[in-house]
Amino acid sequence: MALTLLINTLLTFISIYQTLLIIRILLTWFPNIDWYNQPFAALSQITDPFLNLFRSIIPPLGGIDFSPMLAFLALSLATMVLSGVPRFMPA
Repeated sequence: MALTLLINTLLTFISIYQTLLIIRILLTWFPNIDWYNQPFAALSQITDPFLNLFRSIIPPLGGIDFSPMLAFLALSLATMVLSGVPRFMPA
């Protein structure tokens, strides 16, 4: 029961984090946004450390940042692993 609660909490966190990443990515299309003012600074502080993990693997190529694709792939993989955990646990 506690494991199920933990897994559901983690799945909810991943879902919320994916939404924040989508908002962050969409906002990069607007170059006049000042990332030093709130709420943009908070969004940047929340999402950039995770994206920077993947930017160190694949730097932006030709002005296109591919790190969000890797970030979503990692989060999707985590979701699949967490969703499969209860099926393998003994009853």
